[in-house]
Amino acid sequence: MYRSRYGNRDDHRESLILLPAVNKTHSAFVALGSNLGDRLGNLQAAIGLMPPALHVKEQSPIYETSPWGYADQPDFLNQVVHAKTDLAPLELLAYIKSIEVTLGRTPTFVYGPRQIDLDILFYDDLVLQTQELVIPHPHLASRAFVLCPLADIAPDLRHPIQGQTVLQLLEGVDRQGIRLLRANAS
Repeated sequence: MYRSRYGNRDDHRESLILLPAVNKTHSAFVALGSNLGDRLGNLQAAIGLMPPALHVKEQSPIYETSPWGYADQPDFLNQVVHAKTDLAPLELLAYIKSIEVTLGRTPTFVYGPRQIDLDILFYDDLVLQTQELVIPHPHLASRAFVLCPLADIAPDLRHPIQGQTVLQLLEGVDRQGIRLLRANAS
């Protein structure tokens, strides 16, 4: 919906801004990862803190994965959830980052160890690129530790930029170091 900050008059088109649809429920896929402390407990706690803003509809199995980007650290546990939300993308980002802080995540270096990491993978079929947030997640198509659990719950979900399904993307990546830890995450 377009609205002018001066009302609905047509003579101020230069001031139009795009507002998200009000009261629309969105579909979001969120990746979870942890390699410090009680890794399984961290994933479960993060999912437990998602309501009321995120209504988890489905949880993937949990995978144990070798570190990516920086190898000298403990293995990760990774999972993906499918959730419904009324939050706009940047509000959702702020919400999941607040969950990370609540669970004790502290700043570290890029690809370093972490208590909990939450990333928005997909938000409806939105393609978004801002300084704060890129959707779909920019490294999604190259990361088996995300694609494996995502393929378990949404194999036919189509990447809006690449045009391939999650399963097709998974077929194109190296799955070495990815081990199924727990088949039923619910």
